[in-house]
Amino acid sequence: MVSHTKNVSLAPYNSFGIDVKAAHFICFQNTNEIATIFNLPELQILTQNTEPVLILGGGSNLLLCNDINGVVIKNEIQYIKILDETTQTAMVEVGAGVPWQDFVDYTIDKQWGGVENLSLIPGSVGAAPIQNIGAYGIEVSNVIEKVNLYHIETKQFLSLTNEECCFGYRDSVFKNSLKNKTIICSVVFRLQKNPVLNISYGAIAQELKSTDPITIKEVSEAIIAIRQSKLPDPKVLGNAGSFFKNPVIDENKFQKLILKYPDLKYNKVGVLYKIYAGWLIENAGWKGYRKNQVGCYDKQALILVNYGHAKGGDVLELAQKIQTSVLEKFSITLEMEVNLIQ
Repeated sequence: MVSHTKNVSLAPYNSFGIDVKAAHFICFQNTNEIATIFNLPELQILTQNTEPVLILGGGSNLLLCNDINGVVIKNEIQYIKILDETTQTAMVEVGAGVPWQDFVDYTIDKQWGGVENLSLIPGSVGAAPIQNIGAYGIEVSNVIEKVNLYHIETKQFLSLTNEECCFGYRDSVFKNSLKNKTIICSVVFRLQKNPVLNISYGAIAQELKSTDPITIKEVSEAIIAIRQSKLPDPKVLGNAGSFFKNPVIDENKFQKLILKYPDLKYNKVGVLYKIYAGWLIENAGWKGYRKNQVGCYDKQALILVNYGHAKGGDVLELAQKIQTSVLEKFSITLEMEVNLIQ
């Protein structure tokens, strides 16, 4: 059933815990209710497009800087359905409102591989393709078959193939030409029944307690242990995970940088180099920094945190200072990974 309330605090609905208000707050639980939302007579601002519309999933990749005078729509479509199985693969459709970790746990229980390296990433399934979430050598685009959505302007239900989603590093068509124009209803994943486990990235191999054969569950548990050791729990300390993207530079710029900073942390990606943003921020002197209610986490410089009552503008101001500092020291521009709502 569609729920419509007014003047609602969004503090419980974003992992930063920023207390801004939404003039209209609507929740829906199935695709049939979407048309109902856009036909609500008191919400003509939706169809007139005179006020902003924010589609909210898990709220884990947002920085809310001001009250929202328009409408916040909370997607609570929750189901997991097996569409097809072979001896090698399983095709699974997952409602956009399912918490991401619940889906990961489901695949681990089934012993189906593909998302175990993405364990403990906060947020919802519907947000995963928007951001093309990734961790420990895997991106969710590796396993997405298609994305089912509702187009707000045309009022049509559509399906986009993996290719049509235009996935890139923490990027997709949903952050570009389709930004704020769609509601993701469900995502279809192709999972492997006999997966080749990826344990070469970071400290996964060292964290694993067993030897061959390593299970999907053991990989997941290792990644969860690693993440918990260096990332704050948003329920305890407000944050949005990695605040900045890892910048990518060319060979010429890399050689100049590595000559000056031999301990530079990076990964080679084809002919380019992905530099660890956390290393840049830490070596620019920001790790552990705190001013009033905002700071740079003392165990991972890539995480900006809300110590209790920070405003979105406070977090943004710190982020901009970090960007300026890194640019001045390393001649590298850091791009925000979080979705900035001003």
